[in-house]
Amino acid sequence: MPLTIECQSRAQKSNPRAIRREGRVPATIYGHKGAESTAISINTKDAIALLRKAVINNTLIDVNVTDGDFNGITILREVQYHPYKDNIYHISFFSIAAQSKIEVSIPIVFVGVPVGVKVGGGTVEVLMNEIQVSCPPTSIPSSFEVDISDLDGGQGLHVSDLVLPEGVVVTSDGTPLIVTIAAGRKA
Repeated sequence: MPLTIECQSRAQKSNPRAIRREGRVPATIYGHKGAESTAISINTKDAIALLRKAVINNTLIDVNVTDGDFNGITILREVQYHPYKDNIYHISFFSIAAQSKIEVSIPIVFVGVPVGVKVGGGTVEVLMNEIQVSCPPTSIPSSFEVDISDLDGGQGLHVSDLVLPEGVVVTSDGTPLIVTIAAGRKA
């Protein structure tokens, strides 16, 4: 179920500082009219609440421009913050309604304690925390669970070893290691 946010359209050349003084955050929606984008603004409190729940490049967001021409499903692409005040400066949304597949980064969650750690005293070395995949916009996985409990010292898992849901394809090379078990010292 996508998150929902209400927005208002704004002039392309409007002053972003003036918009922020009014308690709003400048934002942009792109991808629905080719190279053209739609300038919008969001209530700051609504934007903060949205960003508590949304993950960049992973969460579907239903954007409703109340006084404009866009209502549709988007994905959060970029959030810009003030360098030291932690204020939101700008938000970018990408429309996925017209897309048959999109590229997103999905986190990898490791489950279990490897044999090489329990018995052999080894350590888990995580080489990749997320993976870039291509999938339909309606079936974006929240994460990939990888069971590492059968791995012994000196063994590892490659990208090609991941079990992916139907319609999800890895966009990178399948040979890199995502996790390896370093062998422990022997007495």
